[in-house]
Amino acid sequence: MNSKTVASSRTVMTELVMPNDTNPLGDLMGGNLMRWMDIAAGICAARHCEAHAVTASVDHVSFRRPIHLGNVLTITASVTCAFNTSIEIFIKVATGNVTQGDMHVSNHAYMTFVALDPYTHKPKTVPKVKPETEQEIKLCDGAARRRELRLMLAGRMEVKDAVEIKAMFLETED
Repeated sequence: MNSKTVASSRTVMTELVMPNDTNPLGDLMGGNLMRWMDIAAGICAARHCEAHAVTASVDHVSFRRPIHLGNVLTITASVTCAFNTSIEIFIKVATGNVTQGDMHVSNHAYMTFVALDPYTHKPKTVPKVKPETEQEIKLCDGAARRRELRLMLAGRMEVKDAVEIKAMFLETED
């Protein structure tokens, strides 16, 4: 199976915050933002895997700033790393007033998706990722540690088996 570049599946989605999307304070409800993030990341995952992909996990979603009624937000979803049947997606949300051009990063998260075989709906092997830029390489290099942490928090990996995380704390011989 061939590897694919990050750019080949990068997904950019733009939304306008309407009254139906907000809470009584006029700010975007977090659940609506998470839904939009999941859609953008799901499209990115499907493009990379060339198959339907389902959300397996959502890591720490940051909410740095409120997103107000009338703001425009741009969600960018990019594959960081591929494992066997799953891929990690980094999602960045930039928001602001479109008439003033004051866009800023308001949120980010990592999500994991599992690709499914179209006939059996069982997990299928995914293409590897070929990072090209310095930032893509940095995100890819950290993916194994994030994956181990994710698996430990889900109770699917014992701390003693976390090779990448243990390596961060153990001294190496010169």
